[in-house]
Amino acid sequence: MTVVIGLTGSIGTGKSTAARIFKDLHIPVVDADQVSREVVEPGETTLEEIRETFGDAIIQEDGNLDRKALGAIVFADEEKRKQLNAIIHPAIRKRMEAKQQAWVDIKIPCLVVDIPLLFENKLTETVDKIIVVYVDEATQLKRIMSRDHMSEQDALQRMYSQISIEEKQKLADAVIDNRGTVAETAEQIQTLLGKWELL
Repeated sequence: MTVVIGLTGSIGTGKSTAARIFKDLHIPVVDADQVSREVVEPGETTLEEIRETFGDAIIQEDGNLDRKALGAIVFADEEKRKQLNAIIHPAIRKRMEAKQQAWVDIKIPCLVVDIPLLFENKLTETVDKIIVVYVDEATQLKRIMSRDHMSEQDALQRMYSQISIEEKQKLADAVIDNRGTVAETAEQIQTLLGKWELL
């Protein structure tokens, strides 16, 4: 039986680093962010729905989605964010389920599903175990501002659009503290997989 691990965290906590470590350990990772990019590629029906809802201003000249323009609209307006989520989340979920099933069908022992909004989108039932990648909120804020070249206000707005990292860690089966080095994070993941007899 394949054990499906839900990997989550919050913006700026270093979930991508953790996902890379799983890949280095030859554990397949189904990445929600990657799938979310795939479903809005030119020619996809999801992109067409987004254009119909939010107008041509969110489409670049080359036909690709202008993520910055769309982000500016939805992060400032709760209703518009709900509208976007209603279009995009079912499309992402469907494609992720297909990718996940393909691994389960070949009876892989362990699979990671990397879902940033695992709790927000009530997807906990779709996984067997949940790992939260954690940093404290001050570190989170600093990382977002530096990585995405954002003002403190914009970074806080994105942080507060999600359930707080403090809350998420209480809901997890395991917490990976990502405030140290990549090697320290990797060691925690290996120890955990050993404990769960998945390595």
